[in-house]
Amino acid sequence: MNQLRGTGVALVTPFLPTTDHAVDYAALRRIIDFTLDGGADYLVINGTTAESPTLTVEERTEVLRVAQEQVAGRVPLVFGLGGNNTAAVAHTLRTIDLTGVVAVLSASPYYNKPSQTGIEAHYQHLADASPLPLILYNVPGRTGSNITAATTLRLAQHPNIVGIKEASGNLEQCIAIAAGKPNDFLLISGDDMMTTSLISFGAVGIISVLANAFPRTFSDMTRHALAGDFAQASQLLYEFVALNPLMYEEGNPVGVKAALAAQGLCSAAVRLPLVEASKGLQEKITVLTHKLQGVTVG
Repeated sequence: MNQLRGTGVALVTPFLPTTDHAVDYAALRRIIDFTLDGGADYLVINGTTAESPTLTVEERTEVLRVAQEQVAGRVPLVFGLGGNNTAAVAHTLRTIDLTGVVAVLSASPYYNKPSQTGIEAHYQHLADASPLPLILYNVPGRTGSNITAATTLRLAQHPNIVGIKEASGNLEQCIAIAAGKPNDFLLISGDDMMTTSLISFGAVGIISVLANAFPRTFSDMTRHALAGDFAQASQLLYEFVALNPLMYEEGNPVGVKAALAAQGLCSAAVRLPLVEASKGLQEKITVLTHKLQGVTVG
């Protein structure tokens, strides 16, 4: 799992600006090449940033196929697969064709709000069912429940659970995980703006939203941090201070799709229940995106 070090991109699923918002596979190929040319170390397909709950089974299969074809072995692929029906997720893990994928990223169950015992049992069940290594995903702002450090550290003992994408925003919790985890268990930042902080005490990188639209700056920032050059990493991180809140102002991936649209990489279209960025938000994101495109990265 050392191949999942550095900058992973939580890849968007681009849609055509038509009434049915069909998947824009040509744009998907453009974004993949854009992120890889920008230095991304791996890609996450079908994560929550990909609007996976709105994709059909056939679309998810085709998105994965197109991604595998376009990546052509240049970087590892991770597949997002979670849900709040444990048995259904486990069945999918047993039956889905994940050829060419190195790991599965699975968000903690949403809406049900299980206890820590329930969360632990859920992941133990998925890890037993999964043919690939499993990465936990803690994002309480979306799921309604937190995976505590104690629960994470217990799950880290499972031989098929290899890491966690931590997006709790709780620095003390992340430090506790770093302090108690096995050496080979991956602590991965799930919050773009906390990347350098988490790397400073043991994280191996980030699964990033911003890197869809700014792969070069973000990848360089992460590499500087992993090399211990936090002064340079921080200077690059500061470039995103104004932009990052706009990414989530009207929901994710509304903001990052607006940034991609500003660069001509895809349309800003999202599927309901999300709606495309408002005119005011699109204008603010476009201005900052064009400004960032002029940043010299070292």
